[in-house]
Amino acid sequence: MTSWLTLSLRLLLSWMYVTRGEFVERPRDDSLRSVAEEETVLPCRFQPTDSVVVQVTWFKQTSDGWEQIITAHRVDGQTAFGTWSGRVRFKSSNPTVDSSLVVLSTEVSDEGRYKCHVNSYPFGTFDQEVTLTVWTIPISSLDAVTVVEGQSYRQAASCRSLARPPPLLSWDTELSGQSVNRSWENGAVTAHYSLHPLRSMNGKKLDCLVWHPTLTGPRRHQNQLVVHFPPDSEVSGYSGDWYVGLERAALSCVSGGNPRPQLFTWARLGEALPEGAIPHPNGTLEFGRPLSLSDGGTYRCVAKNDVGVGAAELQISVTEFPERQTTTTEKTLMVVVGVVAGGLLILMLIIIITVTCHQKKKNKMLTRELTEKKEEISTLSRQASFRRMNSVSTDARGATEESIPLRVDGTLSSLGQGTRLPPHVPTPSPILQSGELLGQTDEGASRSASATVSPRHSSRRSYPPVTHDDDGDEEDDDDDDEVDEGLGGRASREHPDDRESQSSRSQASEAHSAGYRVTNGTVRFKPGTNPTVVSPHASLVHKAQIV
Repeated sequence: MTSWLTLSLRLLLSWMYVTRGEFVERPRDDSLRSVAEEETVLPCRFQPTDSVVVQVTWFKQTSDGWEQIITAHRVDGQTAFGTWSGRVRFKSSNPTVDSSLVVLSTEVSDEGRYKCHVNSYPFGTFDQEVTLTVWTIPISSLDAVTVVEGQSYRQAASCRSLARPPPLLSWDTELSGQSVNRSWENGAVTAHYSLHPLRSMNGKKLDCLVWHPTLTGPRRHQNQLVVHFPPDSEVSGYSGDWYVGLERAALSCVSGGNPRPQLFTWARLGEALPEGAIPHPNGTLEFGRPLSLSDGGTYRCVAKNDVGVGAAELQISVTEFPERQTTTTEKTLMVVVGVVAGGLLILMLIIIITVTCHQKKKNKMLTRELTEKKEEISTLSRQASFRRMNSVSTDARGATEESIPLRVDGTLSSLGQGTRLPPHVPTPSPILQSGELLGQTDEGASRSASATVSPRHSSRRSYPPVTHDDDGDEEDDDDDDEVDEGLGGRASREHPDDRESQSSRSQASEAHSAGYRVTNGTVRFKPGTNPTVVSPHASLVHKAQIV
């Protein structure tokens, strides 16, 4: 029964609290973070229901209890207490509506738990607590240590940082070394970097990086390692071209020590410096007069810094006459000539390649055209051969003496003295002048063989009368009708060889008509004629075929 009564009272109080007012804009987990030396706002806003806020008071928890910070009365106004006076204020001009507390400049000591106490009428008081955590921006520094070449393993740089919460420290470097970090309860952290110092490490990067939540990125402290080492001297200014009478001759002592040498000493081994040789503080030995043969020798330069000394020697020779050397102008001219020659060579190569390609292309075109011409000529030649075979006529009435085939049967008798020749034996004089008909097809040969020779065809060949055309040239009347199908027409008849052949055939025909006769298809000598009147080289029958 008692438990049920207690539960009922709690539910009633909860209902009264909800219905009579509540805090809004509460921080998450009742925890806030702030940064030292910045303004901090502690939220507190109470919305009453059927009640009125009369007074608001802020407290901070201490080891002795709750310390009153500031209060605001609806009628009496605001009041800050003790050390908080001047450091805190309410955010709103009407604290009973918005009771948020503003800490103007937050300190590390401000970290702790705070309570916002609200008095309402007629329902009493309401409280809201919040915990404040104060962070500090890191305060860091880097201390560089100067090391000397040859020293033992030692510290080269030290980095320190202080912040809440404690920061993290790291090194950004390419040096071979080791870092040792330490931290303390107050938020201080240190990092020491140690190494074996070498001359090659001088000027190398050795940066310290500070990492902290208050920073958007690492804070970098730039640093370069400083390594001191003795000078490393070298004598320059002489290239083996000193001669008697040379003016403004000088030697320089170059040194790379760290720190830079401040003291230079010149000497000549075995003897004193020549008269007129002036040493300068910057390490230069200048000859204030023209050189002489006595200025030769071994010169020594000594450079000194805080760490040690460095020395260098150089043998100087002075000749009586200057050696001819290639001047800058001559060198430039040689370079220009070389460049021009190279350019011309490249241009020639380009021209040769271009011409070669063009010639190859032209040869290909000529070869292609020649092949086409050969094919065209071959085609025309075959067509002409076909036309010659087809032009042989089987009608003996319209054929000339040249086109009538000669048929010889049996034997030739009564050749002058009645000598009988065996059949198919050629006469002593050549009968065939041309082999054109011998190349004809078998069909043409059979047609020629079937034709018989008549006396009227063995008589002298009658030519058509010569007439003059309109332009004054002599021309055959049958030129327009008669076409040599095998030889291309008029052009073949006008060829000098053709005219000579026609003349020979005409003479042979006359001789044949005078000394021979044909009886029953047999060629016989006429009585009383000499068969040798015909030249053995003359053609008796043109285009004849013996069958």
